[in-house]
Amino acid sequence: MKYCVVGAGSIGGFVGAKLALAGEEVTLVARGANLQAIRAHGMRVIMADGSEHIARDMRSAATPAEAGPQDVVILCMKAHQVAPVAGEIQALCHENTLVIPMQNGVPWWYFQRHGGEFEGRVVSSVDPEGAIAAAIDPRRIVGCVVYPACELAAPGVVRHIEGDRFPLGELDGASSERANAVSACFARAGLKAPVIDNIRSEIWLKLWGNLTFNPLSALTHSTLVDICQFPLTRELAAGMMREAQAVANRLGITFRVTLEKRIAGAERVGKHKTSMLQDVEGGRDPEIDALVGSVIEVGRMVGEPTPHIEAVFALVKLLARTMREEKVYVRAHPLIG
Repeated sequence: MKYCVVGAGSIGGFVGAKLALAGEEVTLVARGANLQAIRAHGMRVIMADGSEHIARDMRSAATPAEAGPQDVVILCMKAHQVAPVAGEIQALCHENTLVIPMQNGVPWWYFQRHGGEFEGRVVSSVDPEGAIAAAIDPRRIVGCVVYPACELAAPGVVRHIEGDRFPLGELDGASSERANAVSACFARAGLKAPVIDNIRSEIWLKLWGNLTFNPLSALTHSTLVDICQFPLTRELAAGMMREAQAVANRLGITFRVTLEKRIAGAERVGKHKTSMLQDVEGGRDPEIDALVGSVIEVGRMVGEPTPHIEAVFALVKLLARTMREEKVYVRAHPLIG
């Protein structure tokens, strides 16, 4: 199959390179120095075990139109970066093209092919104008949850930190040949992509930690283990997670692990800076609405209060606005003397 990865950053570069190294036909859509490095040297992946691999046998493009029609389109930008390119995705599609979004948080497609009371509702936190939903046919979409952690160490260089799971699922829970075909391709590339019958449950399981630990780490400049071992922030995290669990339960979602086990899992990751903390330290726009605001929105939709989440959301949104207006980043520096 012909794969196109739109957004060849950390996860996009990792997935694209792994598929290309396994012999799949891959095009990476990138920009700037990253695109130049990929064109000159290929995409280099430094695995968690220290091994290095360079995927040179792949195409690269500056725009979706340049890439042309594909069999599978993988969207690897952050949630707030999808809308600006949504209208260009059609240039990558033929009649049977699949679109696999790899965004964190509650995705724009959550209530598409959902059934029930909220069928077709737009999640305005991630798709304020409904532009993404209008541009991408939900019948093309196969849902995906991203568990690996990677970073773009330099243009054209991805460092893999941990993880290899990319669960896949049709939005209506059906079994399909197309999802199984993508799963098999990922397996050949050394990635685990089981096809599951309730992709939304998997979304909530990951979101449960992301909506909590990402903003808390960005506000406190603390790692996962610090948040989990400091009693006050551990209890705040638990309060946020209880609220999110109640929202998910109203949508028929059950969690396969307990709240305490989920916190303990984050604690075991250790001195890890979340992506939101890395964005704050790097002066990049943090991914707040998809990870936190969307849960508040859905909570209001189902009539479930989220006071802890709303308080943290307000604080991190103000931090992001200050960074944007003052054109600053926020980073901890060692004390002198």
